[in-house]
Amino acid sequence: MSKIEDRVCRKILERSKVGESKYGTTMERTDLSRLDWLIHAQEEAMDLAVYLQKLIDEEKKKKLNEDSRNQSGFPKWTRTSSLDGLEG
Repeated sequence: MSKIEDRVCRKILERSKVGESKYGTTMERTDLSRLDWLIHAQEEAMDLAVYLQKLIDEEKKKKLNEDSRNQSGFPKWTRTSSLDGLEG
């Protein structure tokens, strides 16, 4: 396994412990129907969609701000100086 997969596995274990502490049960619980599990999964997916939209909006805003700062026609890496255009 890669280091990335290792981190994901550790996070799953940590989340499992938090869930068991918070809800007093594990995913092996039997008190929920298949429909209940589907509804829970859908709610989690909707939360994910909201989180993704927030991040998309932030990235678009950041790009728009960067683009508006670079409207001078100069490449991003170009520096200008008050001495530009003066000949010695």
